[in-house]
Amino acid sequence: MADERPPSRPSGAAPEALSSIDPTGAVDAHAPKQWAAGLPAVVNSFRHGVDQMGLPRTARVFGRLNQTQGFDCPSCAWPDPEAGDRHVAEFCESGAKAVAWEATKRRIDREFFARHSIDGLDGQSEWWLGQQGRLTEPMHRAPGASHYTPVSWDEANAIMARHLTALPTPDDAVFYTSGRTSNEAAFLYQLMVRAYGTNNLPDCSNMCHESSGTAMTEQIGIGKGAVTLESLEQAELIVIAGQNPGTNAPRMLTHLENAKKNGAVIVAVNPLPEAGLIRFKNPQTPRGLVGPGTALADDYLQVRLGGDHALFRAVGHLLVAAEQSAPGTVVDRDFLDAHTAGYDAYVDAVREIDWAATELATGLKRSEIDALAKRFTESKATVVCWAMGLTQHVHAVMTIQEIVNVLLLQGNIGKDGAGPCPIRGHSNVQGDRTMGIWEQMSQKFLDDLGAEFAFTPPTEHGVDATATVTRLRDKSVRVFFGMGGNFAMATPDTPVVHEGLRACDLTVHVSTKLNRSHTVTGTEALILPCLGRTDRDATPRGHQGVTVEDSQGQVHLSQGRLEPPSDLCRSEVAIVAGLAERIAPGVGSIDWPALSQDNDLIREHISRVVPHFEDYNARVRVPGGFLLPHKPRDLREFDTPSRKAEFIAGSVPMLEVPDARLLLQTIRSHDQFNTTIYGHADRYRGISGNRRVVLVNPDDLHRLGFHQGQVVDVVSEFEGTDRRAEGFTLVSYPTAEGCAAAYYPETNVLMSADHVALRSNTPVAKALVIRFEAR
Repeated sequence: MADERPPSRPSGAAPEALSSIDPTGAVDAHAPKQWAAGLPAVVNSFRHGVDQMGLPRTARVFGRLNQTQGFDCPSCAWPDPEAGDRHVAEFCESGAKAVAWEATKRRIDREFFARHSIDGLDGQSEWWLGQQGRLTEPMHRAPGASHYTPVSWDEANAIMARHLTALPTPDDAVFYTSGRTSNEAAFLYQLMVRAYGTNNLPDCSNMCHESSGTAMTEQIGIGKGAVTLESLEQAELIVIAGQNPGTNAPRMLTHLENAKKNGAVIVAVNPLPEAGLIRFKNPQTPRGLVGPGTALADDYLQVRLGGDHALFRAVGHLLVAAEQSAPGTVVDRDFLDAHTAGYDAYVDAVREIDWAATELATGLKRSEIDALAKRFTESKATVVCWAMGLTQHVHAVMTIQEIVNVLLLQGNIGKDGAGPCPIRGHSNVQGDRTMGIWEQMSQKFLDDLGAEFAFTPPTEHGVDATATVTRLRDKSVRVFFGMGGNFAMATPDTPVVHEGLRACDLTVHVSTKLNRSHTVTGTEALILPCLGRTDRDATPRGHQGVTVEDSQGQVHLSQGRLEPPSDLCRSEVAIVAGLAERIAPGVGSIDWPALSQDNDLIREHISRVVPHFEDYNARVRVPGGFLLPHKPRDLREFDTPSRKAEFIAGSVPMLEVPDARLLLQTIRSHDQFNTTIYGHADRYRGISGNRRVVLVNPDDLHRLGFHQGQVVDVVSEFEGTDRRAEGFTLVSYPTAEGCAAAYYPETNVLMSADHVALRSNTPVAKALVIRFEAR
C-alpha cells in the first residue's frame, strides 16, 4: 500500500534540512528564562531562515522584511516605526520564523499527494504537515476518493459553482477568513460573498479580539486601540495585562525599552512569569547582545485567571477614594465634565468593595493592589495594553470596560502617552474588519457597497466563528470555504468541528501550506494554492502590491519579490474574482475580470466605500503609508449615543472553582504562531521535546496528589459535560496558584462552543475548569 511507505521528503529539501520523522519525544523541562531575545533570538532567526530558504535567499528576504520598499511580515500586527527610523533588520524571531515558513524552498507536488492518502496525512502532526513545503497546484478530493488529485482552475471553479448555486439558500454556505488576508483580497472577498447573497463571514477576530471591539465601541465609539508607537514611548505608566510580548509581539519589546529609557514605569499583570516582560536584551544593540539588557517590569502581578476584572475594579475604587480624600489631585475633572457620561453612577458602583473577595478573585495581596493604584495616581499619562489573556473569558467585555473606566478617570485618552492599547494578533486582522469582513456590518457600509456596485447586499446578520461551530454540530453547513487559516484546529469543540466539516458537501481551503483543515474534508474537497506575502504577483496590469492595516491603524503597502512556487499559484484576489464570476454572474456592475488583475482598481472602489480611505492609491504609496483617523485619540470625540465616553460598571462576578479543580488557560509556545507549529521548543519557558504538557503551580501539584513528570488526562468540566485531552505531562511551574496552562491547538478539544464571552461570543479559552486523571 502506498500509505505504508515512509513520509517523503518534499522536492527542494536537502536531506539534512528536513527530518521526515516528527521530533516529538519526552518532555524536557528546565527553569524558565528571566530574559528574552539577545543573541539566541538572532541565531534562531537565521537558523530557521537558512534551514528553509538557504543562505542567499534568507539574506534577500530578511533584508526586505518590514521595509518601505519590501513586504509586510505575515506574522503579528505590531506596527512599524516611521519610514526613516527603521533598522536594517526590522523584524523579530517570530517574524523570521513566519517568513521562513512561507518563503521555504520546499514544494509539494502531485506526486506527494499520490503517495499520501488523506487518511495518511490526517495521521501526521501539525508540525509535519507544515514542514512539507508550499502547495503548487489546485488539488481535488472527489466523492469517495482516498487521495487528492490535480485539477485545473477552471474545473475547480466549476466544482465550487456547482455546489454553491445548487444550495437552497446562500446561508447554507459559510465563508471563513484568516487575518493574514490583504485589504484588497478582504474587500473583494466580502463583495463576492454579499453578491452571492449571504453575510456568513466569520473570521479569526471572532475567536480572539471581538471582546475588545465590543467593549470599546460601547464606551468610546470605536473598537480600535487609541495609542500610536510614538505615544506608547511617551507614557509615564504602561500596564501590560494578559499579554506575552516576548513571544507573540517581540518587536513591542524595543518600544517598551524606549519608553523605559524615557522614564516609564512598567507593570506586568499575568498569571505566568514571561521572560519578555522581565528583561529584554535588544539584539539591535551591543548592550542587548553581550550586556545585561534592560529590566522592563517594575512590578509583576501574578493575577489569578479571571481576576483582572476584580483587580481593575479595585484600582478604580482606590482612585475614587483617593480623589474624595484630596479633591482635584487624582481624577481629571475637566475631562470628566466635558467628555464623559456616567461618572456618578460609576462612583456609586465602586464606592464599596469586598476586599476579602477581591483578594480571593485576584490571588493578590491588598498591598499589591494598593501599590498598583499608587502607580496610577502618580502617572499623568498611562497606557494599558492587553491581548487574548483578557479577551477570552466569560466576562471579557466587562473586564476591558473596567480598564477603560480606570483610564477615563484620569483623562487617559486623547493625549500623548495615554490610552487603551489592545494588541492584535494576525498581521491584517484589523484591516480585514475595516474592509467589511464581519457578519454584522453596519447598514451604512452595506448601503455604500450597494451603491458603488449597483446591487442590494443582504442585510440579515450572518454567523460568526462560534455560531459556525454550532451549525457544524447541527450538520447545517453544506459548503465551507476557508480563505486562509486552519479552522479545523483553531476552534473549540475540535471533534465536533471535524465531524461537521466531514458532513459538508464541499470544503474549500485557500492556502499556501498544508494544515489539518486539508485532511478533515467534506464529501468533496478542494485545496487552492495561493501566493504568500513574500511572493511576486505579476499580472497583465503589472507588479501588484497589497495593503495591510496594523493594530494601531497605520495602512501601508506590501510588495512580494520572490518567484512564486509555481505558475499555478494564484493571488487571493484572482482566486476570489475567478469564483465570483461563476457564482454571482450579472450581479450589479462588478467587473470581476478587471478586478482580478488590478489592485489599484480595487483600491479605487475601496476609497469610495470605506470611510477615511479617500485618495487611497496615492496615500498608500507615500513611504510608510498613512494613519487612519481615530476620533477619541485625535479629537477627544466619541461616536456613542451620548457623544461622550461612557463609564460602564456592572457587578464583578467571582469565578467558582470546585475543590480539586484548577483553572486552565491555553497559550502559545515560543515555536508557534496560532495553529502553525514551527518546532517543539518553548525556549523562554524552559520546555522542549513535547507540546502535550500542562504547567502547574508546584503547591497545586502537591495539594492534588500529583507530581512532576506524571502523565495524566486533562478533563474540562462545563455544564455537566466532560471533555478530555489525553496523555499530558505535568510540569511544575511558577504560575499563579490555582491556575494551569497548556498549549493550543492541542487543548482546544477542552473548550466548548457554548462557553463564550458575554456579548462578544468569543470562545472561552483562558479560564477552563479542569481536573487531572492519572493514566
